[in-house]
Amino acid sequence: MAQMLTHIAGDKPVTILTATSGDTGAAVAHAFYGLPNVKVVILYPRGKISPLQEKLFCTLGGNIETVAIDGDFDACQALVKQAFDDEELKATLGLNSANSINISRLLAQICYYFEAAAQLPQEARNQLVISVPSGNFGDLTRGLLAKSLGLPIKRFIAATNANDTVPRYLQGGEWAPKATQATLSNAMDVSQPNNWPRVEELFRRKIWRLSELGYAAVDDETTKAAMRELKAIGYISEPHAAIAWRALRDQLQPGEYGLSSAPPIRRSSKRAWRRSCRRLCRCRRSWPTAPTAAAVSQPAGGFRRAA
Repeated sequence: MAQMLTHIAGDKPVTILTATSGDTGAAVAHAFYGLPNVKVVILYPRGKISPLQEKLFCTLGGNIETVAIDGDFDACQALVKQAFDDEELKATLGLNSANSINISRLLAQICYYFEAAAQLPQEARNQLVISVPSGNFGDLTRGLLAKSLGLPIKRFIAATNANDTVPRYLQGGEWAPKATQATLSNAMDVSQPNNWPRVEELFRRKIWRLSELGYAAVDDETTKAAMRELKAIGYISEPHAAIAWRALRDQLQPGEYGLSSAPPIRRSSKRAWRRSCRRLCRCRRSWPTAPTAAAVSQPAGGFRRAA
């Protein structure tokens, strides 16, 4: 996406303005780092992302500028929206975005849903259920776009943390965002997800029933329990993946095949895990922003049919 945007802009200067709840910041910063005629401004909530996440995009310098906001991710998003609503400012700075406000971010990442489905035997594909860890709901939007293109996904589960605006809306029909809570899964600490209108519009246009969208709100204690369960079978899971895994484990029906779009990561020891993290921090280029799909019951790969 970075190369495409700079190619389209040509010799015109571009300002990439984006907000991050933790993960997008590093991906955007490394993707655009050092590109000519591009300035990147990343807003993030002060004290609400991990020190590692902060270092991954706040230490590059060059054409990457970062701004810590006294507020939550929703406050950062509001500032970005305000800037894009100012037509004069947008034209003067050549404003563009690199998080899921920009549809090209979503389109480029549809492919991994197709890759995941391709790993299933032909006869199982119509019974595929995908649990998606959801904060700003960009990942779920990508999955729904894949389904709209013909990918045979039976249903999705939107798995959130305690910031449960969407689960409460699906349960009771009232859109009532609360103040954003800080949780273990900080990249999902979003109370007013930008992509939810896209989700509803896709359901409307494709004549799908919104009632068929599964949902779960997983608190920190349940997240920790899920991480312990995965560790007991030999896998280290970060909180976002654990939430998706727990929601799918609880909701998978007989005859269905379960898939989580955020995989646990297998390591042989804590020392190996630390070495892996150090190698990641030394990288100057970005890693793939789309996670590889992993099965619920077999985190290293493969699929399980519910009994």
